Amino acid sequence: MTKILILFAHPALEKSRVQAALLPAIKGMQGVTLHDLYEVYPDLNIDVRHEQSLLLQHDIILFQHPFYWYSAPAMIKQWQDLVLEHGWAYGSTGTALRGKRIGNIITTGGQESSYGKEGWNHHSVEDFLLPFKQTATLCNMQYMPPYIIYGTLRITPSLIQEEVVAYRRMLEELRDGKSLTQ
Repeated sequence: MTKILILFAHPALEKSRVQAALLPAIKGMQGVTLHDLYEVYPDLNIDVRHEQSLLLQHDIILFQHPFYWYSAPAMIKQWQDLVLEHGWAYGSTGTALRGKRIGNIITTGGQESSYGKEGWNHHSVEDFLLPFKQTATLCNMQYMPPYIIYGTLRITPSLIQEEVVAYRRMLEELRDGKSLTQ
Protein backbone atom coordinates (compact mmCIF):
# COMPACT_ATOMS: atom_id res chain seq x y z
CA MET A 1 0.00 0.00 0.00
CA THR A 2 1.24 3.45 -0.94
CA LYS A 3 1.56 5.81 2.03
CA ILE A 4 0.15 9.32 1.50
CA LEU A 5 1.02 12.44 3.49
CA ILE A 6 -1.44 15.31 3.18
CA LEU A 7 0.13 18.62 4.18
CA PHE A 8 -3.02 20.59 4.87
CA ALA A 9 -2.98 24.38 5.19
CA HIS A 10 -6.02 26.59 5.58
CA PRO A 11 -5.62 29.74 7.69
CA ALA A 12 -9.39 30.26 8.00
CA LEU A 13 -10.83 26.75 8.06
CA GLU A 14 -13.79 27.92 10.15
CA LYS A 15 -14.93 29.95 7.11
CA SER A 16 -14.59 27.07 4.66
CA ARG A 17 -17.52 24.89 3.70
CA VAL A 18 -15.72 22.61 1.26
CA GLN A 19 -12.32 22.04 2.89
CA ALA A 20 -14.05 21.62 6.26
CA ALA A 21 -16.26 18.91 4.73
CA LEU A 22 -13.34 17.07 3.10
CA LEU A 23 -11.27 16.50 6.22
CA PRO A 24 -13.70 14.32 8.24
CA ALA A 25 -14.04 12.03 5.21
CA ILE A 26 -10.43 10.87 5.55
CA LYS A 27 -9.91 10.81 9.32
CA GLY A 28 -8.50 7.41 10.20
CA MET A 29 -8.19 6.39 6.55
CA GLN A 30 -5.65 3.58 6.23
CA GLY A 31 -2.45 4.67 4.49
CA VAL A 32 -3.28 8.39 4.69
CA THR A 33 -1.70 10.79 7.18
CA LEU A 34 -3.43 14.16 7.52
CA HIS A 35 -1.00 16.78 8.82
CA ASP A 36 -2.65 20.15 9.51
CA LEU A 37 0.20 22.66 9.41
CA TYR A 38 -1.72 25.55 10.98
CA GLU A 39 -2.92 23.29 13.79
CA VAL A 40 0.52 21.80 14.49
CA TYR A 41 2.37 25.13 14.12
CA PRO A 42 0.07 27.92 15.33
CA ASP A 43 3.19 29.96 16.13
CA LEU A 44 4.53 29.26 12.59
CA ASN A 45 7.68 27.73 14.15
CA ILE A 46 8.13 24.66 11.92
CA ASP A 47 10.07 21.67 13.27
CA VAL A 48 12.20 20.95 10.21
CA ARG A 49 13.57 17.58 11.37
CA HIS A 50 10.09 16.31 12.24
CA GLU A 51 8.73 17.40 8.86
CA GLN A 52 11.64 15.76 7.03
CA SER A 53 11.02 12.56 8.99
CA LEU A 54 7.36 12.59 7.91
CA LEU A 55 8.39 13.02 4.29
CA LEU A 56 10.73 10.03 4.49
CA GLN A 57 7.91 7.84 5.86
CA HIS A 58 5.57 8.50 2.93
CA ASP A 59 5.56 7.76 -0.80
CA ILE A 60 3.24 10.54 -1.93
CA ILE A 61 3.11 14.10 -0.58
CA LEU A 62 0.01 16.17 -1.29
CA PHE A 63 -0.35 19.86 -0.50
CA GLN A 64 -4.03 20.42 0.27
CA HIS A 65 -5.10 24.03 0.42
CA PRO A 66 -7.43 26.69 -0.90
CA PHE A 67 -6.16 28.51 -3.97
CA TYR A 68 -5.14 31.85 -2.43
CA TRP A 69 -4.07 34.61 -4.79
CA TYR A 70 -3.09 32.09 -7.46
CA SER A 71 -0.99 30.08 -5.05
CA ALA A 72 -1.06 28.50 -1.61
CA PRO A 73 -1.45 29.97 1.88
CA ALA A 74 1.77 31.41 3.33
CA MET A 75 2.30 28.44 5.65
CA ILE A 76 3.03 26.19 2.69
CA LYS A 77 5.64 28.57 1.29
CA GLN A 78 7.28 28.82 4.72
CA TRP A 79 7.20 25.03 5.04
CA GLN A 80 8.90 24.67 1.63
CA ASP A 81 11.51 27.32 2.43
CA LEU A 82 12.51 25.60 5.66
CA VAL A 83 11.95 21.87 5.11
CA LEU A 84 13.24 21.42 1.56
CA GLU A 85 16.84 22.16 2.46
CA HIS A 86 19.75 22.19 0.04
CA GLY A 87 21.79 19.07 0.61
CA TRP A 88 18.74 17.18 1.85
CA ALA A 89 15.95 17.69 -0.70
CA TYR A 90 18.00 19.00 -3.63
CA GLY A 91 21.53 19.69 -4.72
CA SER A 92 24.30 17.19 -5.46
CA THR A 93 23.82 15.44 -2.10
CA GLY A 94 20.12 16.20 -1.68
CA THR A 95 18.47 12.95 -2.64
CA ALA A 96 16.11 12.28 0.29
CA LEU A 97 12.96 12.75 -1.79
CA ARG A 98 14.14 11.20 -5.05
CA GLY A 99 11.42 9.16 -6.72
CA LYS A 100 8.60 10.25 -4.44
CA ARG A 101 5.43 11.73 -5.93
CA ILE A 102 4.03 15.12 -5.07
CA GLY A 103 0.91 17.07 -5.99
CA ASN A 104 -1.79 19.54 -4.99
CA ILE A 105 -5.36 19.16 -3.83
CA ILE A 106 -6.95 22.57 -4.13
CA THR A 107 -10.25 24.36 -3.96
CA THR A 108 -11.00 27.50 -5.94
CA GLY A 109 -13.76 30.01 -5.51
CA GLY A 110 -13.91 30.52 -9.27
CA GLN A 111 -15.59 28.25 -11.76
CA GLU A 112 -13.48 26.06 -14.03
CA SER A 113 -14.42 28.31 -16.97
CA SER A 114 -12.67 31.25 -15.28
CA TYR A 115 -9.30 29.51 -15.69
CA GLY A 116 -7.85 29.44 -19.20
CA LYS A 117 -6.85 31.87 -21.93
CA GLU A 118 -10.44 33.02 -22.46
CA GLY A 119 -11.38 33.00 -18.78
CA TRP A 120 -11.34 35.71 -16.15
CA ASN A 121 -7.87 34.67 -14.92
CA HIS A 122 -6.31 34.24 -18.42
CA HIS A 123 -4.35 31.17 -17.28
CA SER A 124 -5.10 27.63 -16.20
CA VAL A 125 -4.71 26.55 -12.59
CA GLU A 126 -1.84 24.37 -13.78
CA ASP A 127 -0.05 27.49 -15.06
CA PHE A 128 -0.32 29.06 -11.61
CA LEU A 129 0.98 25.88 -9.96
CA LEU A 130 4.21 25.90 -11.98
CA PRO A 131 6.35 26.64 -8.86
CA PHE A 132 5.11 23.37 -7.32
CA LYS A 133 5.98 21.47 -10.48
CA GLN A 134 9.44 23.04 -10.60
CA THR A 135 9.99 22.25 -6.91
CA ALA A 136 9.22 18.61 -7.70
CA THR A 137 11.72 18.67 -10.57
CA LEU A 138 14.41 20.28 -8.39
CA CYS A 139 13.88 17.65 -5.70
CA ASN A 140 13.88 14.76 -8.21
CA MET A 141 10.24 13.99 -7.51
CA GLN A 142 7.39 13.21 -9.88
CA TYR A 143 4.75 15.96 -10.03
CA MET A 144 1.20 14.69 -10.40
CA PRO A 145 -1.66 16.62 -11.98
CA PRO A 146 -3.56 18.66 -9.40
CA TYR A 147 -6.89 17.53 -7.98
CA ILE A 148 -9.13 20.60 -8.18
CA ILE A 149 -12.56 21.39 -6.82
CA TYR A 150 -13.83 24.48 -8.63
CA GLY A 151 -16.56 26.95 -7.75
CA THR A 152 -16.58 26.61 -3.98
CA LEU A 153 -18.12 30.05 -3.45
CA ARG A 154 -21.40 28.92 -5.01
CA ILE A 155 -21.38 25.17 -4.48
CA THR A 156 -24.53 23.62 -3.02
CA PRO A 157 -24.53 21.32 0.03
CA SER A 158 -25.46 18.33 -2.15
CA LEU A 159 -22.57 19.04 -4.53
CA ILE A 160 -20.23 19.38 -1.55
CA GLN A 161 -21.21 15.86 -0.49
CA GLU A 162 -20.55 14.59 -4.02
CA GLU A 163 -17.11 16.21 -3.88
CA VAL A 164 -16.42 14.58 -0.50
CA VAL A 165 -17.17 11.14 -1.97
CA ALA A 166 -15.04 11.82 -5.06
CA TYR A 167 -12.15 13.13 -2.90
CA ARG A 168 -12.12 10.03 -0.70
CA ARG A 169 -12.35 7.75 -3.75
CA MET A 170 -9.44 9.58 -5.39
CA LEU A 171 -7.27 9.10 -2.29
CA GLU A 172 -8.21 5.42 -2.05
CA GLU A 173 -7.28 4.89 -5.71
CA LEU A 174 -4.02 6.76 -5.27
CA ARG A 175 -3.20 4.80 -2.13
CA ASP A 176 -4.01 1.57 -3.96
CA GLY A 177 -1.68 2.33 -6.86
CA LYS A 178 -3.77 4.28 -9.34
CA SER A 179 -2.92 7.77 -10.67
CA LEU A 180 -4.19 11.13 -9.39
CA THR A 181 -7.09 12.01 -11.65
CA GLN A 182 -10.54 13.45 -11.08
